[in-house]
Amino acid sequence: MPGFDAILDSLPDPVLLLEAQGAILWCNTAANRAFEQVDPSLPVSAIFPRLTQSLPAVTAPVHLQLESGHQKFEATLTRLDANFIILTARAPQSTSLTRDDVDELTGAAKRNALMRAIDGELAGARQFAVHCIDLDRFKVINDTLGHGVGDLLLQKVADRLKSACRAGDMVARLGGDEFVILQRDVPSSEEAERLSARIVDLVGRTYVLSGHTINIGASVGVALREERQQARDLLRDADLALYEAKRAGKGRFRVFEPDMQVSLRERRELEIDLRRALALRQFRLNYQPFVELEGNNIRGFEALLRWQHPVRGNVPPLDFIPMAEETGLIVKIGEWVLRTACEAAVSWPENLTIAVNVSPLQFKSDNLLDTVEATLKETGLAANRLELEITESALLDDTENVLATLHALRGLGVKISMDDFGTGYSSLSYLQKFPFDKIKIDRSFVVGESSDSQAILKAVAGLGSSLGIAITAEGVETSDQLEHIRSQNCTHVQGYFTGRPMNDAAVADLLQSQMRKNTNA
Repeated sequence: MPGFDAILDSLPDPVLLLEAQGAILWCNTAANRAFEQVDPSLPVSAIFPRLTQSLPAVTAPVHLQLESGHQKFEATLTRLDANFIILTARAPQSTSLTRDDVDELTGAAKRNALMRAIDGELAGARQFAVHCIDLDRFKVINDTLGHGVGDLLLQKVADRLKSACRAGDMVARLGGDEFVILQRDVPSSEEAERLSARIVDLVGRTYVLSGHTINIGASVGVALREERQQARDLLRDADLALYEAKRAGKGRFRVFEPDMQVSLRERRELEIDLRRALALRQFRLNYQPFVELEGNNIRGFEALLRWQHPVRGNVPPLDFIPMAEETGLIVKIGEWVLRTACEAAVSWPENLTIAVNVSPLQFKSDNLLDTVEATLKETGLAANRLELEITESALLDDTENVLATLHALRGLGVKISMDDFGTGYSSLSYLQKFPFDKIKIDRSFVVGESSDSQAILKAVAGLGSSLGIAITAEGVETSDQLEHIRSQNCTHVQGYFTGRPMNDAAVADLLQSQMRKNTNA
């Protein structure tokens, strides 16, 4: 069985053993943390000035409000015998908030109140955790159903968060759809993880508001008190964990790990390199042909962005496109891609199309239409030779404005195609809202051998045929896949089997070869 001093040393609150006149004889680890290495030779008044006259009068347990520096403590003095007194101290866990501390919409605490509460916990010795919470898909609900419904949803979310917490915990709203929970008295990381899992579950349950059935999710990042001495350190680390949770697919939680700091530094370095790459023209384009199955002729090329870094080497798009979108650099990069691709296509035969991917952020920039119109005018490319590819994610946010832009682009004569068709949950509904020129079936349905993949491939090809929409099957890599695609009545194919991505010189050679082939035929 552990000794008495070992038991006291394991307690989370500061404990001091005093002699009757106030000299410190012993302190536990929590006291050393709270009061910055207690010197046993000091009188207790060096820590709590108010105690200069109180000790001799202690006969029964006495509860006091004491201050050490600028921090308040709830202290208890207990006499062991005629010679020794034990002092225990604890930072108060006040949950009382003034009107200025409370968010009017949700009743949650505001940022300043949260920061004060975290500072109070840091001044004590108890373990605690901070949970940063971000609502998944909230913006879509707010934009489509209106701010009134969005506000009701925030109120319901706040209620669910409060119901998940204990009486001493604090729920705060930092703004928008960002919430933070201060979880006090956390004996282990497992306890914090249980709360985070509860948050993900509760927030993810269905809401019925103003006649609408609404489903959102929550991503949570958790940071536990370690050796951090400032509230902003905890919030930063919890936010890093939140970023990792969202990057892992949303609707989940992550606990902060030191490696996340390394990840943050790497992301910052990548962002700096991306900005430099745009300025120093380190980007280049490759072009992958798409082939019309009737006649087996090339009908155009898709422009594919490549980054040749002087140190990193060839950086895959999946490694840098998410960062470009996160920082907004994708808008400038997209403008460069559009201009460069159109300049290249002008030198091709006039029956060939150039397809360019457009990021959702380019639609949000509000100048996409002007950029396309100016690029066509300056490069001399006919509008009907430009095909803009969009994904469903571009339509999810601010659908009405995006559709208006698409119609305006169509008015210029530009072709519009939906990329990665079938991977989203509303792909079919968008075919009703906009007459796409082409559907590109995601490669997962082309290479997939399951009955579901084959059924979807057949259904989409049949749908395109019925609607008079061209259908391109992406990711064709073998002759068997090509023949299967042909049997499903797709109109075009694109993939390594019919043509790998290539540079400008290789495009020129390929077109010369096709020209000779057609002449000889």
